[in-house]
Amino acid sequence: MALRLGGRSKFYQPFDVTTAVLFKIIQALTYFFVLSIIFMNPVSKKGIIDPKAEYIITVHWPDNNPNDIDTWVEEPDGNLVWFQNKEAGLVHLDRDDRGVNDSIVVNGQTIEVPLRQEVVTIRGTITGEYVVNIHYYASQDDKPVDVDVTVDKVNPQLEVVYYGTLTLRRPGDELTAVRFTIGSDGKIININHIQKSLTERIFGKGQS
Repeated sequence: MALRLGGRSKFYQPFDVTTAVLFKIIQALTYFFVLSIIFMNPVSKKGIIDPKAEYIITVHWPDNNPNDIDTWVEEPDGNLVWFQNKEAGLVHLDRDDRGVNDSIVVNGQTIEVPLRQEVVTIRGTITGEYVVNIHYYASQDDKPVDVDVTVDKVNPQLEVVYYGTLTLRRPGDELTAVRFTIGSDGKIININHIQKSLTERIFGKGQS
C-alpha cells in the first residue's frame, strides 16, 4: 500500500525574512574582513619588482643638493638619451632631476621632496654596448658633487650588476660612469670605465 505524505515535512522551517537578511549581512562582513587581512598583509616578494623595464640605471647625488646633474646614455645604435631627447629606441629617461626640490600634496599639506635622482630604463633586451655618462650641467654653489650610479637587471628578479661612485669637481665636468654590454642571453658583460665624451656630440668639444 502506497504511503502518501501530506502536509509539511518535519524538516520544513517557516521562512524568516529577518534571519535571511542577517545571514547575508554576516556573509558580507566576513568577506570584507578577509579582504582587509589580505591587503594589510600582502605576500612578500623580496627582490622582485614589476616595472616596464628589463634594466634600470639609477643616478643619485646627496639630497637637497642645489646642483643640476645630468645622465647621458648612448645605446648600441649610437643614439643618445639625455634631458632634451628622453627616448631612443627602448631606452627612456624616466626621471630628470634639475637640482630643485619637487613637492607633493598629502592630506592638503605640501611636502617638499629633497631626493636627487635620475632614472633611465631599458625596456627590452637589445644586444650591444651601452655608455652611461654623468654631466655636471649647472651649479648653485660651485662645489664638487659625489654621484652614485647603479645598474640593475630586473628580470627574472632584481639583481644589482653594477654600483659605483664618482666625483664631479666643477660645472662642465663629464665622466663615463660605466660602459657595459648586453649579451644575446640578456646578461650584462664587459663592464669597464673607459672614458668617452657624449656631450661633445651635442655641444661640441669644450662647450659642455
